[in-house]
Amino acid sequence: MDRVDMAVATADRALRSLEAILALPPRTDIERDASVQRFEYTFEATWKAARLFLLAREGVAASSPKAIVRACHSAGLLGDEATDTALVMVDDRNLTSHTYQEELAVEILTRLPDHARVLRQWVQALSAEVAGA
Repeated sequence: MDRVDMAVATADRALRSLEAILALPPRTDIERDASVQRFEYTFEATWKAARLFLLAREGVAASSPKAIVRACHSAGLLGDEATDTALVMVDDRNLTSHTYQEELAVEILTRLPDHARVLRQWVQALSAEVAGA
């Protein structure tokens, strides 16, 4: 298993943990915060797997999350709507990782199901490309 395969597998495992917590109704602040934290590390694992894929398989060198999202769109890994959502994810991840505001966490929690849906599409697209290589 090469680095790209391992990174995509890591992103998939992280995404499964996010999907698992989102399947539960958030009842406490701790569960809300855990959902946001799982989103953060799932997004990190996914964009970094995409970065490795783009470099190794497409010869595209990009280093920022937004540049990776745009490159994935250009490579056909993300559609237009998914790209727009992924760009919002970058902003949400930046907001939640660098500051803590309860109101912001509550707001981002409402976007997490859509974020998880797009992350699933993204990871599946990466997995399909890796399997086809």
